[in-house]
Amino acid sequence: MNDVDAIIVGAGAVGLAVGRSLAVRGCQVIVLEKNGRFGEETSSRNSEVIHAGLYYPTGSLKARLCVAGKHAMYAFCAKRGIEARALGKLILAPSSSDLAALEQLCARGHANDIPDLELIGPDRIKGMEPEIVAQAAIWSPSTGIVDSHSYMLALLGQIEDHGGSLAPFAPFLGATPIPNGFEVRVGGQEPIVLTTSKLILSAGLWSTHAGLAVDGLDPIHVPVTQFAKGNYFTYGAKTPFTHLIYPMPSAGGLGIHVTPDMNGHARFGPDVQHVETLDYRVDESRKSVFAASIKAYWPKIDERLMQADYSGIRPKIGKALTQFEDFQILDHTTHGLNGLMCLFGIDSPGLTSSFAIGEEVASRFGLP
Repeated sequence: MNDVDAIIVGAGAVGLAVGRSLAVRGCQVIVLEKNGRFGEETSSRNSEVIHAGLYYPTGSLKARLCVAGKHAMYAFCAKRGIEARALGKLILAPSSSDLAALEQLCARGHANDIPDLELIGPDRIKGMEPEIVAQAAIWSPSTGIVDSHSYMLALLGQIEDHGGSLAPFAPFLGATPIPNGFEVRVGGQEPIVLTTSKLILSAGLWSTHAGLAVDGLDPIHVPVTQFAKGNYFTYGAKTPFTHLIYPMPSAGGLGIHVTPDMNGHARFGPDVQHVETLDYRVDESRKSVFAASIKAYWPKIDERLMQADYSGIRPKIGKALTQFEDFQILDHTTHGLNGLMCLFGIDSPGLTSSFAIGEEVASRFGLP
């Protein structure tokens, strides 16, 4: 007999969604978190956007899980009174030279099972957002924003309702395969060893460390995690926007965009900076870069009113800083260790995809 049925390493949105998915299927779950609370890293330092799923290659995990996760998140939040608003998003083509790429992006979205996307022209754009300047845009009505903290709290609530628990200040030190599962070493003030039949690594920024700490997991299956920092700025005056405003996607990210928040204010960001350490101080020198990018579609912005807000750091693997890299969800068919599931490179759209990732993990474990 193992101590528990499943141990999840990492209590971000994805780890909690995995825990919920297993708990509601009858698994006794413990979620290990090295910090004092859930969601203190990537999950609490992002744009809180519910993405539609059009940016990702058709058939990829990101495309499939983002679209499924979007629908699941709206439904989950609606049942629990959590703020999740489909504000809609405009993806802008600032010049005629961008039209072909915009059309390709829209076609990809349709192929990814997002039928409500529309290509619209300048008159329609002006009617929706009078101060935006663009030649054309994709209108994505299912894109929205979510109160990510309340979402994560609700996921944890479902884990606890089904007998599971969150273990804060409980860093994952390593695991060793044993018959019918794993022996898991947990640190903290009172180190402990637990046994489990299922071990899920959802460690975000620390995924490489977690993977290398599993005895018997060939390092060839553990990608190096790189850190991509994104700065955010707020605006010291009322902004005119009622929808999310995005430029065309750029290398490694979706471009510096405008996100209205739950309180009617707006923030700009994120950008993409490769960093070596977790330093969350906002790089004030980036303000001019932000302003130049935003002026391409909102000429009236006053750079003097831009104020540093916060930053987030996203886990990237492979060449994700400059080109598309898919999520990696590795099970025994890849690495050969029964009961182990490894989640690597869960960057954007990780929040949107989280509920669907949880369902994917449960499915791969053969849970109905």
